[in-house]
Amino acid sequence: MATANVHMPTPVKVLIIEDEPHALMGLAELISGWGYRTETARDGIEGLEKTLAWNPAIIVTDLKMPRLDGIGLLTRLASEESALCSNLAVVVLTAQGSIQLAVEAMKLGAYDFLQKPVDATRLRTILANATRQRDTEIELEVARRRLRETGVLGSMVGNSRPMREIFGLIEQIAPSNVSVLITGESGTGKELVARTLHDLSPRKPRPFVAVNCAAIPETLIESEIFGHEKGAFTGAVERRAGCFELASGGTLLLDELGEMPIGTQAKLLRVLEERKLRRLGARTEQDVDVRVLAATNRDPTLAVADGHLRSDLYYRLNVFNIHLPPLRDHIEDLPPMAEAMLSEMNAKHGRRVSGVGSSILERMMAYDWPGNARELRNTIERAVILCPDGAPLDAGHLPPAFGKTQAAASHPVDSSIVQVHVGTTVDEAERLLILRTLEATGQNKTRAAEILGVSLKTLHNKLKEYSHSRDGLSV
Repeated sequence: MATANVHMPTPVKVLIIEDEPHALMGLAELISGWGYRTETARDGIEGLEKTLAWNPAIIVTDLKMPRLDGIGLLTRLASEESALCSNLAVVVLTAQGSIQLAVEAMKLGAYDFLQKPVDATRLRTILANATRQRDTEIELEVARRRLRETGVLGSMVGNSRPMREIFGLIEQIAPSNVSVLITGESGTGKELVARTLHDLSPRKPRPFVAVNCAAIPETLIESEIFGHEKGAFTGAVERRAGCFELASGGTLLLDELGEMPIGTQAKLLRVLEERKLRRLGARTEQDVDVRVLAATNRDPTLAVADGHLRSDLYYRLNVFNIHLPPLRDHIEDLPPMAEAMLSEMNAKHGRRVSGVGSSILERMMAYDWPGNARELRNTIERAVILCPDGAPLDAGHLPPAFGKTQAAASHPVDSSIVQVHVGTTVDEAERLLILRTLEATGQNKTRAAEILGVSLKTLHNKLKEYSHSRDGLSV
């Protein structure tokens, strides 16, 4: 009977360097029991030799040893052997009263230190964290190589100068925990940037949670973000975890940040500064371990100026800013983007479309793409569904109205005027008024609600009603 080949992950190699035999044996048994592959050495010289020959991922070493101590070992690893040990994490063990030596070891590049007698739980956590960091560094190096060869970073594609600058910034800041504010027009790929930052960070194994602040009614947004206890408000029939708790250990993206109510922004700022969270109706706080990213399609400085975004929250989140250019400003990236999206849609729909033909590519390159990458993806998906298997996409697979949006743009309609013809129903007139007001405010729902004299909740309910109608949100 044939047996299937099951690929098992290779155990992470840990070298233990300790001159006391019983302590050495005990550490080896303990760490092996956690699933690591271990090797041992009695002093720094033997440890250095085995490091170069065995290439461990992690070293756990005592500081005080004969021949070559822990400080000497770190110094040697940081000098001539650095090329061979680029992804090596060194954990140093120190006796009580030797904290100064441990601090010196950290300055020389040690990953962490642990006082003797060894706390097994703490050691296991350190080894797990070191393993995740090493995996992230290796994955990042693979991503850099792929970017150099193909212009692809994660799911993002582009060889133009603007996109390569963005890719370079993502590579630099992804492994850290800093907050990032992602800006750009609707459809430019802000959530994709956030997911790439998450995937190239040590937080990748943990959840990525995205919440659209504009899509949640004002009365519910605090519950969605912070969670609530049973009975915290009318309708709270059970305890519920918020987005911060759902993203614990991972990454939280707050999309459309400028649409978040000012009161909620104040509570968010407190969570970010104190790293503690209190559910609605709760008496106690809990620690927060979440990397927070934010995105907006509005100019955040204007949002601060008009009072829709707190300046202190803006500065707290805007440690780094990644601004995504509209597709029309890096149109040379459209061909590789289209090919990547074609592969994605072939897999999604089980199709075998052979490529992007010159006729459709010429039409797409001449288009202004007001909906940016999102519009491009929708266009490619529609074309893939229409195209026969084995054939390339061509201009005949484009929507009949493709490009007419641009022609209409040369004769713009004054968005401050709503034309209502005789025979128009009251509901239709209301719909036109709401959509034109949204258009005039740059899709700022809070401002539109103020102009219309309705609550934000009412506006959200109207938009939800329109989205379910036959015409959607077209005007």
